[in-house]
Amino acid sequence: MTAAIGLVCSSCASEESAEAAPEPAEATANLATEGETHIRNIRQLTSGGENAEAYWAFDGSRLIYQAKKPGAECDQIYIMDPETGDSQLVSTGEGRTTCSYFYPAGDQILYSSTHHHDAACPANPDFSLGYVWPIYDTYDVFVADIDGSNLRQLTTEDGYDAEATFSPTGDRIIFTSTRDGDLELYSMAPDGSDVQRLTDRIGYDGGAFYSPDGSKIIWRAHYPEPGPEADDYLALLEQGLIRPGELDIYVMDADGSNQRQVTDVGGASFAPYWHPDGDRILFSSNHHDEQGRDFDIYMINLDGTGLVRITQADGFDGFPVFSPDGRHLVFASNRNNGGTSDTNVFIAEWVEGG
Repeated sequence: MTAAIGLVCSSCASEESAEAAPEPAEATANLATEGETHIRNIRQLTSGGENAEAYWAFDGSRLIYQAKKPGAECDQIYIMDPETGDSQLVSTGEGRTTCSYFYPAGDQILYSSTHHHDAACPANPDFSLGYVWPIYDTYDVFVADIDGSNLRQLTTEDGYDAEATFSPTGDRIIFTSTRDGDLELYSMAPDGSDVQRLTDRIGYDGGAFYSPDGSKIIWRAHYPEPGPEADDYLALLEQGLIRPGELDIYVMDADGSNQRQVTDVGGASFAPYWHPDGDRILFSSNHHDEQGRDFDIYMINLDGTGLVRITQADGFDGFPVFSPDGRHLVFASNRNNGGTSDTNVFIAEWVEGG
């Protein structure tokens, strides 16, 4: 979550309360790329700007996503009708937001925001240090009603609190925080109480999701080697930055036990999400591209076997998210952007065994 390897990094507020949706689109043949046998009847749901991290309501009726619309400086949070593409702003329109998700009951939403510290966008990172992600210490996790009203703050500790998602069982939220000096995973009760630390290893732990039955957690991580690599990581973290060039997918039990690595393909593997069967994971990776610029969606078994490439389009394909019934896949992509840098949200029918 934190942004898609540079594609969904954002900064300040949209002043519009609703997006002008694209025409309710028929599936368009040119949205597919040869070899994409697991997805068909692709439709584009957004048009223009940077749109990504679209997550389904637990009943499959709506999507919540973050977007930096044309003319805006920061990501804000929107809720969308997946049938029509109609969307509505549900964050405050101030500060910078990230990592939205539905409560299982569907009547409330989670997201992280900096608006309570400053209505303006936080500063962009210093890229003279190389390609880095910002880890803003002004992020906190908020809960709101489904229309964005009745906003309440769940985290109040100093430091970065973001990347929050809900267990399908409804009893726990998992999130990433720097409250203890490193980027670790924590879980908490839905009201923000009973915070429990789940990881304890120097390095970045983030982008976590509970399995469909709530028994396991997948996440992305990079653990630098002791010495210069770890020193560089900690020095950057002191400045609110990380390097995301190397990431792998891990899995653990919901209580933090039995941690193990799933991917070992090189490059940056991130944005993991569960197949509804609970035995497979989709994720995005650039390991196939020597330049590291082309990201595609892959599927892998939970034990690290059976790697399958799902998308083939040039540029970025990532943030794959299954509908609860497993019939549709939502993802973000650079496809069909007219040669611009726009990233949009797409929906496709899933073809099992394609």
